[in-house]
Amino acid sequence: MAETRQRIPYPSPVRRRVRGLPAALTLIVIGGCATGIGSQDGREADFGASPSPGTTLQVMGFGTGDEIGEVRHDRAAEALGIDVELSEGTLDPQAFLSAAAAGNPPDLVYAARDQIGTFASRGAILPLSACVEAQGIDTGAFVDAALDQVTFDGELYGVPEFNMVQITMANSDLLADAGLGIADVDGSDPDAVLAAAEAMTRGDGGRLSVIGVDSKLPEFLPLWAKGSGADLLSEDGRTAQLDDPAVVRALAQAVSVYDAEGGFPGVKSFRDSADFFGAGNQFATGELGAMAMEQWYVNVLNETSPDAPLAFGPVRGPDGEIHAFATGSAWAVPAGSDDPAAACAYAARMTETDAWVQAATVRAEAREADGLVFTGVLTGNEQADAEIRATLVPADPPAPWDDAIDAMYEANDHLFALPPNPADAEFETAWQDAVNRVLNGQQEPGEAMAQAQEEAQEALDEAWSDWDDR
Repeated sequence: MAETRQRIPYPSPVRRRVRGLPAALTLIVIGGCATGIGSQDGREADFGASPSPGTTLQVMGFGTGDEIGEVRHDRAAEALGIDVELSEGTLDPQAFLSAAAAGNPPDLVYAARDQIGTFASRGAILPLSACVEAQGIDTGAFVDAALDQVTFDGELYGVPEFNMVQITMANSDLLADAGLGIADVDGSDPDAVLAAAEAMTRGDGGRLSVIGVDSKLPEFLPLWAKGSGADLLSEDGRTAQLDDPAVVRALAQAVSVYDAEGGFPGVKSFRDSADFFGAGNQFATGELGAMAMEQWYVNVLNETSPDAPLAFGPVRGPDGEIHAFATGSAWAVPAGSDDPAAACAYAARMTETDAWVQAATVRAEAREADGLVFTGVLTGNEQADAEIRATLVPADPPAPWDDAIDAMYEANDHLFALPPNPADAEFETAWQDAVNRVLNGQQEPGEAMAQAQEEAQEALDEAWSDWDDR
C-alpha cells in the first residue's frame, strides 16, 4: 500500500474484512491439522536459507504504486537476485485464507496490521522469531504501537511498515470568518467543536453547502474514546470495553456534531459527492470547515490544491493530550510458503532504514522538481523516520505545510492501537455497526454500545477459547 497515493474512498480507509468465513476455514483455528494450514511450525521453517537465484516469490496484497514502493521493491529484488510476482490490490483476507486452506498460499502477504491476530490464531501465518534472527531484523527500530499490533499472544507474526496517524485539517478562511482557530476544532474542547460546527455549517433549503466539522464516524470512534480516557479493548485483547461510560460519552459528543449540521445522512450524502482526490476537493471549494484525517491526505492537498486556504494541527482529546490511532500494514509469511527464507529476506529489505531513506530521497527530489513541499513519510521504522525528517524534510517549510509537518510528527509520537486479537473483524463489526445504528437514528448511544459490548465479547470469548484450547 502506497502511503500517500492511496485511492481510497472518502472519508477513510475501509478494508475488506474476515466475515462469515466458511466452516471449513474455521478448522484452522486449532493448529490447522484438519486442513494443513499451520502444520509448518515457524520454528521449523528454514528462514536462514539463501534464496536461490531466479527464485520467484509470490506476494499477495502489495503493489509498488509509487516511488516509495517501487524503489524499495526494486532494491530488495535486486539484492536477493530473485523475481517477485506481485498480486496488486488490497489483500482480500477470505481469498488468502481460502488459498491457504487449499494448500496453495502465496509466499508472502501484505496485510493490514489489525488482521494479523486473526491470521495467527487460525494458523495461517508463521511466527517470525526465527526470521528476525536469521535476517538480523532490528525490531527495536520499529514504532512500538506498530510492533504491538503484530505481536499476538507474545509471539511476533508480522514485520510492520508504514504508519497512519490522524491530524486536524481545516479551511483557514472558514475558521477566520467564524472567528475561530485550529484549537477550536482539534477535539480538545467538545463544546467548542460543537459550536464551531454550528458556526461554519451552511445550507440552503435544507441542503448543505458547507459541512462545519466532520466527526469522521464510525471509523474514528477509537480516537474520540481515547481522548475521553477510554480504550475499546483491554490491553490483553480479551475484554471488550465498548459500554464504558467514556466511550458512550465520546460517541454522543461526536454524533451531536452531525445533529447540529442537520443529521448524518445529509452530511454523508454531501461529503460523498466531494472531489476528494482532485483540485475541487472540499477544502479547496470551501465545502468543509474541519476534520481529523490520516496524514497521507496532506500530500494529496499539496499536490492538487497547494494554494487552498488550509490550517493544520494535532488531534487532542478533552484531556488536552495529543492522540493518534495507529494503523498500517505488515508483512506476514503464510504457513505452507514454498520459500519462507526468500519471503523473510524480502520483508527485511523492504523495511530496513536504508530502503526507506532511498525511497524517500527519490520522492523528495520529485517533489522539488515539481515545485512542491516534501512533507515526510511515516514508515513504521523510527530510525528511518528520524533520518528522513533530519535530512530530507525542509527545515523551514512555507505555511501551512510547516504546521502539517509538525502535526504529523507530533502525532507519530503519541500513538495508541487496538491490541491484536483472534476476532478482530467481529470486534470491529460490533462497534462500527453500533455507531451506524446511532448515526441512522435507530438507537441511542448507550443502548447501541451495550448491544455491541455483548456481541463483541461473545466473539472474543469464542475465538480466545479456541486459541487457548488448541
